[in-house]
Amino acid sequence: MRVLLVEDDRMIGDAVHQALKDAAYAVDWVRDGQSAINTLESQTYGLVLLDLGLPKRDGMEVLRSIRGKDNPVPVLVITARDTLEDRIGGLDGGADDYVLKPFEMAELLARMRAVVRRKGGVAGPVLSNGLIFLDPVSKEVTIDAKPTRLSGREFSLLHALMVRPGAILSRADLEDRIYGWNEEVESNAVEFLIHALRKKLGSNAIQNVRGMGWMVSKGN
Repeated sequence: MRVLLVEDDRMIGDAVHQALKDAAYAVDWVRDGQSAINTLESQTYGLVLLDLGLPKRDGMEVLRSIRGKDNPVPVLVITARDTLEDRIGGLDGGADDYVLKPFEMAELLARMRAVVRRKGGVAGPVLSNGLIFLDPVSKEVTIDAKPTRLSGREFSLLHALMVRPGAILSRADLEDRIYGWNEEVESNAVEFLIHALRKKLGSNAIQNVRGMGWMVSKGN
């Protein structure tokens, strides 16, 4: 999943950016509110991590811009503004959750997963099409009752397909979900990852739709 991190504090931003990459997220990082608004007008994200105390445009302005354009992207506010009025204002303004600084990365990652599940109408943490079971917490996939650990990139690609079983994602769609800005993408990177996943999960786990892309079946 691709995440937009909006944070002007370089130390916090570096730490969150690295933690998200380690957790197999593709991350783009901007440091002011205007850049966030511009980026969201041209790029689609699975989630936005939004600081409120930003230069150029305040985080609340960014939030109003997102919801004013009917953009349904999940927004998780991360801020040091800890008054009740600030929290109510953020949630009423369209934020999906609110995390106060300083925070533990484990909690932030858990809240991210919960927000994405709620937005997707999924109650439990495990994604499944009835045949494949993918656990976003452990990065473990189970098929035919056999658990297998995935690499970060393998998890990101399979997660993108498992969010909507039956939906076909092109090479460009998959690259967009698993690579952030300034990450070099080799021309056969997606094919290489799919080959690796099929070796672990079986040749029929991911299906190729000729000329269109790849999908996992809807299962039973």
